[in-house]
Amino acid sequence: MNDLEILMQEYNELLDSQEFNKDELDFSIPAYHLNLLKIIDQVDTGCISIFDLFQRKHLYYSPKYLQLLGWDPEKAQHDVSYSNSMIHPDDLPLLFHAGIFYIQLGFSFLEPERKKDFKAIFDYRVMGREGKYVRVIEQQIVLELDRRGNVWLAMSMMDLSPDQDLTLPFRAWLKNLRSNELFNFPNQKDTPRSAQLTRREKEILGLIAAGLISKEIAWKLYISVNTVNTHRQRIIEKLNVSNTYEAIRYANEKGLFS
Repeated sequence: MNDLEILMQEYNELLDSQEFNKDELDFSIPAYHLNLLKIIDQVDTGCISIFDLFQRKHLYYSPKYLQLLGWDPEKAQHDVSYSNSMIHPDDLPLLFHAGIFYIQLGFSFLEPERKKDFKAIFDYRVMGREGKYVRVIEQQIVLELDRRGNVWLAMSMMDLSPDQDLTLPFRAWLKNLRSNELFNFPNQKDTPRSAQLTRREKEILGLIAAGLISKEIAWKLYISVNTVNTHRQRIIEKLNVSNTYEAIRYANEKGLFS
């Protein structure tokens, strides 16, 4: 698998980690939001979409995507490969990487009552109406949780960026809606090699250092052995070492396990 395929697999496995009970879900709630957003869509300039993390599909994709970007909303709603193909190839892996980073934060560290307090913001390039790339600002918020505190419905709002400099790198932030504090997502190209490891890669490296084999790590983290082995290879490549022993030694020297 290439790097993008690995990121997409990790992204999907992360979404799979939430356990929903269909009998506990009130499906009048997404219907309420859809009716409301269709009204908002008539007056708002940007594009809106809603993603159902239980059904793992988009419930709504604004017709504004056609007006603003020339995208086919029907294709975008039902075929994720179509919308991915519209994202600049240099920005798509970074978008998945940042998404994984923020979703892990929301799933693992935030209490349910705080999950609606944050908004993820992404600034990147997509294909526009005239067959040329344009910059967009996408904002993602948690719309609804289920009774267990799982993120159920997420809403995306996309509009053209006021800064159309296509030479700018991919950028991402997490905004605390209560305090208005912004947290920057680090640009991998500008950070040292140890900082380029994702939270999951650091976690796996720590488990390797603790003496666990791939099968045991897969069982502990609820992922496949193949995914664990792929992460092991990526850790070696990112740290520019020859094997996991050297990776562990480097991580100890840099205090990554502290």
